[in-house]
Amino acid sequence: MTTSAAPAPGWHRLAGPLEARRCGRGPRVVFVHGFTQTGRSWQHVAERLAALRFEVVLVDLPGHGGSAAVRADLRRTADLLAATAGTATYVGYSLGGRVCLHLAVMYPHVVERLALLGADPGIQDDDQRAARRTADERLATHLLDVGVERFLDEWTAQPLFAGLELDDEERRDRLRNTASGLAASLRLCGTGSQVPLWDRLVELSMPVLAMSGDRDDKFQAIAERVAATVPDGTFATVHHAGHAAHLQQPAQVLGRLEIWLRATRTATSIVS
Repeated sequence: MTTSAAPAPGWHRLAGPLEARRCGRGPRVVFVHGFTQTGRSWQHVAERLAALRFEVVLVDLPGHGGSAAVRADLRRTADLLAATAGTATYVGYSLGGRVCLHLAVMYPHVVERLALLGADPGIQDDDQRAARRTADERLATHLLDVGVERFLDEWTAQPLFAGLELDDEERRDRLRNTASGLAASLRLCGTGSQVPLWDRLVELSMPVLAMSGDRDDKFQAIAERVAATVPDGTFATVHHAGHAAHLQQPAQVLGRLEIWLRATRTATSIVS
């Protein structure tokens, strides 16, 4: 089992079924990380937002960081997230965005606003989804065979993450994860095991911000479609960034979030 790192100054543990910590005062904004990351991947953006009079929360998802021993599929993860962080604006990246989409569908009264970065509502084609499920299982088995350190090198070397370079702190943080925890996350929460939510997007009455890096063609198209489908959607591009835009261009991501959070209402538009 991974031992959770001690909170940095200004951060306080948040009681709940998932490892979480909070900082600042004001309207609550919860940040939810991607696969192989932990809540700390959002820390730089979150701390800057806290300085703008928001309370920010960082959560470790099941199989990751301080929640490495927790096992849950996407629906159960949404249950645990709601029980941990409560009513708030939720910001989710990739895997975290898919979790937040489930949360918004299952607990719309809990999600005041929803911001997504590089998040896919799901694979609609049954055959493609089955093929992805097989690929996720194969990847989970490989992860258990080679261990976290080698897998992390292979994972971040994918074209999806071109231009992303982890600094020593980011790498150490990801190495807190366990092979068994990450493998469980792939098997239980991978895109192959996800029931697609595209048909449920029209039910989301809260403001939704869908972001993507301008070098992430696949997820830019998905973000545009999400923003056009939900009743109150905004699409925003993060320039000079790929899939992990919050790590490559944190100031831009913060700026997009601040503009959107400060707005009294959002409408489907492009933030340029």
